[in-house]
Amino acid sequence: MTVLLETKMLGISFGALIAARDVNFTLEQGARHALIGPNGAGKTTFINLLTGVLSPSTGEVRLKGRDITHMAQAERVKLGIARTFQINRLFRGLSVLENVYISVAERVGAATTMFQPAGRGRGGIDEAIHLLEALKLADDAHRTISGLPYGRQRLVELAIALGLKPEVLLLDEPAAGVPSAESHIILDAIDALPKSIGVLIIDHDMDLVFRFARRITVLVRGAIFAEGSPKDIGANPDVRAVYLGQQTSHGAANA
Repeated sequence: MTVLLETKMLGISFGALIAARDVNFTLEQGARHALIGPNGAGKTTFINLLTGVLSPSTGEVRLKGRDITHMAQAERVKLGIARTFQINRLFRGLSVLENVYISVAERVGAATTMFQPAGRGRGGIDEAIHLLEALKLADDAHRTISGLPYGRQRLVELAIALGLKPEVLLLDEPAAGVPSAESHIILDAIDALPKSIGVLIIDHDMDLVFRFARRITVLVRGAIFAEGSPKDIGANPDVRAVYLGQQTSHGAANA
């Protein structure tokens, strides 16, 4: 299997605080991988290192064997790394279609055409519409973001990420803030993602994690504590002691 993204002895410190240390991590093509850990474990710091928000103190980040350790965020996006955020960052005054089109147009270098006469950016618009159809958002295409239920806003954010045609997709708590009655929409969308994309998800919702992941990495105090299949992680007494707590019958946490 092709290795898409990997880190070698990755670490970062802020003064005396070590936020990540000696992290060796691999994400393969088509992976469905979850990153979990208690609050303060360093999960978001790790994602920020992968995306270029932070520059490491030690170690390296590689994308398909290429060293991208000190590459800027925008360059990493162009190379195929896309991210959704715990708190969405949508243009709330624009329509759903406009938000997704901006993503597509940015990828193909046509962002300046969106304010030009109709027809100039037709290809990008068609692609954006196709993404909305795939995520069952087509009926909302002309609604403004501010008028959408929060669960559907998270789907728009996912459509924007997919508009970048990533090879690596990092999902930072994709169901955060979504009412439980709507969370299945997010789960169904994640399940339907192209199989060629390597997906890494961060989430505290163990039901979501154990449904989604084929491999789980547990991060504690900035270091990898355990890694394995959902079955292995759910049965690991050390993981249960530091994070998962009492297990349900399928290995997810009650709390």
